[in-house]
Amino acid sequence: MDDPTNAVIPPSQPAMAHGVHGNLYLDCAADHCSKSINRRGRSSMSRIKSNLPRVLGTVAAVTLSAMIGGQAVAQEIAIGAVVPSSGPFAEWGRSNTVTLKMLEQQTNDAGGINGAKLKITILDDAAKPAQAASSLRKLAGDEKVLAVAGPLTSSAAEVTFPVANEMKVVSTSQASSKPGVAKLNRPWAFRNTIDEGVLAKTTVPFYKKAFNIKTVAVIFDAKDATASTVGKVIMPAVLKANDIIIANENDLLSFNTGDLDVSAQVTKLKALNPDGVVVSADYSQAITVLREMKRQGLIKPVVGATQLISSAILKAAPEIPVIAPATFYATMTGPAPEKFTATLTPLLRKESGLPKDIEPSMYDANIYEIVSMYIDAIKKTGVTGKPADLEADRTKIRDHLAKLEGFAGLGGPIGFNDDGDAIKAFYVLQGQNGAWDTKVKGCSSAPGHPAC
Repeated sequence: MDDPTNAVIPPSQPAMAHGVHGNLYLDCAADHCSKSINRRGRSSMSRIKSNLPRVLGTVAAVTLSAMIGGQAVAQEIAIGAVVPSSGPFAEWGRSNTVTLKMLEQQTNDAGGINGAKLKITILDDAAKPAQAASSLRKLAGDEKVLAVAGPLTSSAAEVTFPVANEMKVVSTSQASSKPGVAKLNRPWAFRNTIDEGVLAKTTVPFYKKAFNIKTVAVIFDAKDATASTVGKVIMPAVLKANDIIIANENDLLSFNTGDLDVSAQVTKLKALNPDGVVVSADYSQAITVLREMKRQGLIKPVVGATQLISSAILKAAPEIPVIAPATFYATMTGPAPEKFTATLTPLLRKESGLPKDIEPSMYDANIYEIVSMYIDAIKKTGVTGKPADLEADRTKIRDHLAKLEGFAGLGGPIGFNDDGDAIKAFYVLQGQNGAWDTKVKGCSSAPGHPAC
């Protein structure tokens, strides 16, 4: 598998000629050549004539260095990002920010994009849908970015994607996996994620077989769009399809994002004595549930969605097995993911406000891939980054993503389906005693697709 870092970052470009700012060129611009009269009496015109070949050579060099395939490019390529650097998902947003800064530096250190510098403008939406929408509007309207990475949550994407369509700029979420969110907002909305309904159809059968599950109880975060949909709709349907009884089918238990006390809900779970527990919440909220399960002695295998994937959740209750799907995890093997993790981990651990033992998350990998795909589009479709070409450039990026197949991602090839969701490999993982282990490999498309 190709290393996506090498795939998306061009080799160092030839150094741009600096003669454009040389004395001769500046002195002789805008009819100021008279200032260059030689003290010995030689006329400025003679001086110009004698140096004309050098001037023309300099101009030609500069023009050539600013042309790619016959098309002039801007000196800066502007990409935007919307991440929750504050609020309930601040850890994800802050780690996303470190990831993007790393990619920006890698790209520019290697010569930029077709000789132009990459600039990533990152705005904080605090995981608030309205703030995410206004952030995208600012990036597209004021900053004139070519494309936007984010927002992270499905709740934010549901509000922001319509704005992306209005502004005619690509917006690709790094974490939204609630079914249909991109589909409802084509053609400018994309998600570098897989529909949780697709993932559950592989995850639940493994969970049932591995732990001999006949009954489960369900608890979910009612305030989070993805968690609520998975807990109330997706998991119940897939569990029933696999002949698993939901002990609290008529009284699904819930809590709200930010709740610190879930003891009453876990007491009810324990009273049901299920074979396993469905915990539908992002990892930071699920940790509260797992710790309470451990405290009350409810040591039952847990199953959930991609939101559970985190190194932190493995430390909450190491003795409780956790089953969840992912497209990337920090201990994934292979040249590309290992290099990504080795490079990013020390940067994350020295960042203020992040845990000292943090590891790259699936959403760090996803946002890295998103901007890498934008870079791929810019390099291959003649995007100039010039203000006059903004509308056309944005359309080129959109069309490139819509047709993308087999892009070298960190976890394998990536493409997009007609709904704007990623076609890529995924893995059903079992987390226990501090480590994630791959149990099943699947793909979000039919076998034989280039991305699978």
